[in-house]
Amino acid sequence: MQQKIIVIGGGAAGFFGAITSAQNAPKASVLLLEKSGKLLSKVRVSGGGRCNVTHHCFVPSLLSQHYPRGARQLKEAFKTFGSQETVDWFTQRGVQLKAEPDGRMFPTTDNSETIIDCLLQEAKRVGVQIRTGAAVENIQVEESIEGNPVFTLQLSSGERVMADKVLISTGGNPKSNGYDWLRKLGHKIQEPVPSLFTFNVPSSPLKELQGVSVPKAKVRVAGQKLEYEGPLLITHWGYSGPAVLKLSAWGARVFHEQQYTFTALINWIPEYTEESLREHLQAYRQAHPKKVVSTNPLFGLPQRLWKTLCTIAEVPEEVRWAEMPGKNTNKLVEALLRVPVEVKGKTTFKEEFVTCGGVDLASVNMKTMESRVQPGLFFAGEVLDIDGITGGFNFQAAWTTGFLAGKAMATPLPKTAAL
Repeated sequence: MQQKIIVIGGGAAGFFGAITSAQNAPKASVLLLEKSGKLLSKVRVSGGGRCNVTHHCFVPSLLSQHYPRGARQLKEAFKTFGSQETVDWFTQRGVQLKAEPDGRMFPTTDNSETIIDCLLQEAKRVGVQIRTGAAVENIQVEESIEGNPVFTLQLSSGERVMADKVLISTGGNPKSNGYDWLRKLGHKIQEPVPSLFTFNVPSSPLKELQGVSVPKAKVRVAGQKLEYEGPLLITHWGYSGPAVLKLSAWGARVFHEQQYTFTALINWIPEYTEESLREHLQAYRQAHPKKVVSTNPLFGLPQRLWKTLCTIAEVPEEVRWAEMPGKNTNKLVEALLRVPVEVKGKTTFKEEFVTCGGVDLASVNMKTMESRVQPGLFFAGEVLDIDGITGGFNFQAAWTTGFLAGKAMATPLPKTAAL
């Protein structure tokens, strides 16, 4: 009997699962169903239309550290299919990837259509059938005479399709009720909350500096162990850049519980301790006693930022280092190492719309991506409680889980009892 495999969801994980299944089970029927009229829509907009395919980190144990949720389980999965395997997969199909200084990897064409075309062509080559405008509303499971599950998928059109194995790769859903159909199948769901967002700071002391950025700052949450170091951008609504976005991913659940209202402390020169900073300022004061403090920025900080930090420290406008009062030096140290900003709300970052939450990983065999609750049912991508920080990590999780699910689904069904 021909094995029938159905993949629900036409994103990165769904395509990779469908392609891998068809490659490994050439006699099987593989059908991919996408509810919208568009395929691979997230691939198209990722990285500003360039598609951040993966990250230039080829050590599984290090790669897995970039996932606030799913790190432990992905560490083993990456040993089977990690970043290097992703690069090799696309290279073997004529798509060259390049690494940028921050580790993000893009196609050399800098065009996401290159990735989309590759996936569509490969799906066609291995015989994956694709249907768009095919929304699955319900899944029913019955047991056949041979003891294997038989899945009946009810489409919104009223049509019913049958399958021996089903891969659910429908992506993350910001609303909890979007997972109700999976709860009905017996799966525990970790409540979805936003991840990867910028901080709104309506009363920011730096709001006039929109567009100013620093290559390295540390953002810490007061009263928490949460902190992240990296490039920081001042915006007209608050703060953005990798330091904030990545911190938002690690603190997604904490920030949700706090209703996105908390105090963040910004350290503009994280390479300095308070002691080493005071020594540096004292040495500079002795070397340049006649320089005006507020008009001669230190530590490579932008002029506008330095001047504003001096204003926060109440440094007199024309004061020279030789005349700098000790109390203002203390305040300047505070402003440089831990200026407090009151966060009140969040803003979605560009095209990033990652959700923390989804199918609980305890109910999934992470070696095969098969449900521990319902044999024959598989998961891949953001529908799982897996999410990474920015930098190509979410796509890598999609390729990895899609590959593992696709390979496992290609395994022939057990022989019937009659045989």
